[in-house]
Amino acid sequence: MATTYELIAKSVLGSDAADVTLTSVPSTFDDVLLVASTRCVRAGNLVDGLRVEFNGDTGSNYSGRYLYGDGSIAVSGVTATTYVYFGLIPGSTSTSNTFSNASLLIPNYAGSTNKSVSVTSSHESNGSTAYNWVSAHLWSDTSAITSIRAFAGSGGNLVSGSSFYLYGITKA
Repeated sequence: MATTYELIAKSVLGSDAADVTLTSVPSTFDDVLLVASTRCVRAGNLVDGLRVEFNGDTGSNYSGRYLYGDGSIAVSGVTATTYVYFGLIPGSTSTSNTFSNASLLIPNYAGSTNKSVSVTSSHESNGSTAYNWVSAHLWSDTSAITSIRAFAGSGGNLVSGSSFYLYGITKA
């Protein structure tokens, strides 16, 4: 039997919003994959950060390692925060109507161990700079993931047309 993907939830913003929360994530799959296409309206910024929290957890239970590049520099580092960094998204000074793309994979999301998370993200401003982000995170909680909240960093709203698709993955 082949690996299958099933759409669990989707949200496409009809107007600007501070966040998107996908709830009632069933525990019937092996893994989950969140795919997003986003842009924010944070004034004066070329890029902003997209972030996610699991099960409403805003504590310091998230850690990770990342690699970021923009065509002229490459940076790596370590994070210890209150969210998973879900990559870079265009801000208000980016080329009009450009959206980033990002994917977040959570293997064994319903298991009773801490959750590993992998992220890839890309944003091209239709100019001279492209932004790429890859990271690995750990959510130090043994609860099954039942909800995922996505939001722009620094208080900027996500723009109308931003989309989030959550897939359940069943392995052979």
